[in-house]
Amino acid sequence: MKTYKIASIPADGIGPEVIAAGLQALEALARRDGGFQLDVTSFDWGSERYKKTGALMPEDGTQQLKGFDAIFFGAVGAPDVPDHVTLWGLRLPICQGFDQYANVRPTRILPGIKSPLEGVKRKDLDWVIVRENSEGEYSGHGGRAHKGLPEEVGTEVSIFTRVGVTRIMRYAFALAQSRPRKLLTVVTKSNAQRFGMVMWDEIAAEVAQEFPDVTWDKMLVDAMTVRMVKNPQSLDTIVATNLHADILSDLAGALAGSLGVAPTGNIDPERRYPSMFEPIHGSAFDITGKGIANPVATFWTASQMLEHLGEGDAAKRLMRAVEAVCASGVMTPDVGGNATTQEVTDALCEAIRGENI
Repeated sequence: MKTYKIASIPADGIGPEVIAAGLQALEALARRDGGFQLDVTSFDWGSERYKKTGALMPEDGTQQLKGFDAIFFGAVGAPDVPDHVTLWGLRLPICQGFDQYANVRPTRILPGIKSPLEGVKRKDLDWVIVRENSEGEYSGHGGRAHKGLPEEVGTEVSIFTRVGVTRIMRYAFALAQSRPRKLLTVVTKSNAQRFGMVMWDEIAAEVAQEFPDVTWDKMLVDAMTVRMVKNPQSLDTIVATNLHADILSDLAGALAGSLGVAPTGNIDPERRYPSMFEPIHGSAFDITGKGIANPVATFWTASQMLEHLGEGDAAKRLMRAVEAVCASGVMTPDVGGNATTQEVTDALCEAIRGENI
């Protein structure tokens, strides 16, 4: 039996609630499948630690995580801690420290969940957004001068490297090639950003030659928002920069019914370091402690983690169980149901144990 070492970082807000639900589902899967087990170590890193110690995680945090097979991450952010402090104090140091350069965000309309788009069928919205996750607009380069004075200046430098753009394009083209439609849309803003984004376009065209069976097109990011809403069936696999994909994937989650069902994998495709898996809904302090956080994004995220670990059958079983539970109407309020987090989790575990899943 294989044992996978999982680092659990529930962090802030509803993070502990949904990660607990996800671990419960994973345990039910491990018992049902019998071919693997999870050795989970929990880390109390997050905003509470910051308020006590001045740091969201220890200085050697990434070193502590290095020996794990995967990281299961909840959400980071608190109303009384600046957002840039929480993001750069925990999530980004892990993503960048482990060179998790491919952020992969699948989106589809699950059974029983209604899209806000009138008349859109489930088959019309089945996307995977690939986000460049190591550079671009979130490189962390820039600064401020003359703070507090009328002539104060703040700079934020976007960095695009040939290595960084080439590898994310290859990942996106290969992912598109593996999907039935073999269709990729490259998102850009090269009409206005004439250096880094023009290079982005040029490298996309170069990499496309390596994948002659993939049909691809190019879309300005502003026009892309319109296309996602007005013509969702024209899209399949999407690749975009760190900032553009961050925004577009939230729109994708909303179009699929709720950010509460949207998963993410922060992947090191070369497997030199552990990859990190997280739901994208954030810490949601407005519903923290109410027992109504939607665990579906975390279940889907857990499925991504299992797939990455090589447990493809278990990953598929988990998603079949998710779809069965959603179709049965056991859902949290954000997607029109009245069930609690625990009720959804119990229903999911029961479906996993069922003979027909």
